[in-house]
Amino acid sequence: MTSSELWTRANADRYDAEEAEMSSAAVLGPTLDFLAELAGGGRALEFAIGTGRVGVPLRERGVPVVGIELSEHMASVLRRKADEDTLPVVIGDMVATTVVPGEFTLVYLVYNTITNLLTQDEQVECFRNAARHLVPGGRFVIELGVPPLRFLPPGQVAVPFDVSEQHLGFDTFDLVEQILVSHHFTRDGDDGRYRRGNSRHRYAWPAELDLMARIAGLELERRVADWDGAPFSQDSAKHVSVWRKPA
Repeated sequence: MTSSELWTRANADRYDAEEAEMSSAAVLGPTLDFLAELAGGGRALEFAIGTGRVGVPLRERGVPVVGIELSEHMASVLRRKADEDTLPVVIGDMVATTVVPGEFTLVYLVYNTITNLLTQDEQVECFRNAARHLVPGGRFVIELGVPPLRFLPPGQVAVPFDVSEQHLGFDTFDLVEQILVSHHFTRDGDDGRYRRGNSRHRYAWPAELDLMARIAGLELERRVADWDGAPFSQDSAKHVSVWRKPA
């Protein structure tokens, strides 16, 4: 078992509604275009496929998709959208699950999910597991935020990332252990009550990921600021990185 925190049934049942913006055409369109082009007519494997926010519409684009998912509750929500024959899902972790049959031209891991692995060793093994599943010339893609440490004033440990009537979100940082905790206060109903939740993550810099990729035998091919291909710069809030398994 990895150090990833496990999604509960309640979390899984709420996930699609709470992440509706991330499922919009404006967000998903460029994401699917990017991934479908890299798949190049081959098969794709999604690590931590969740409720199928990306995997289901990518399959509808004609890309054969297989998923690995740690939470049976998240996978059960996906099953409401696609059956096993259409989109096979293996229950397991993205570090060590190797029972997925066949090889893939694309392995991908979106929406900061590699940070669910709370140790550097596990993140390295995630890269190695991706490499094991790739054909020569295949690609591993990660979408990940850049740690916003420059927004920390001296002596402070918290950075807000969403302040609205429906949601207050902020991250607190342990700079020694390279761990952040995302705190969420989400409006629950119309009576003014808020539901509190939090989750732990291990943040990593792009250069650290490149070293993990090198350990796994992968080479950096491309890094952009978003799925639309905008150039990555020192001001970018996130990156989409592509590593290639040498032919």
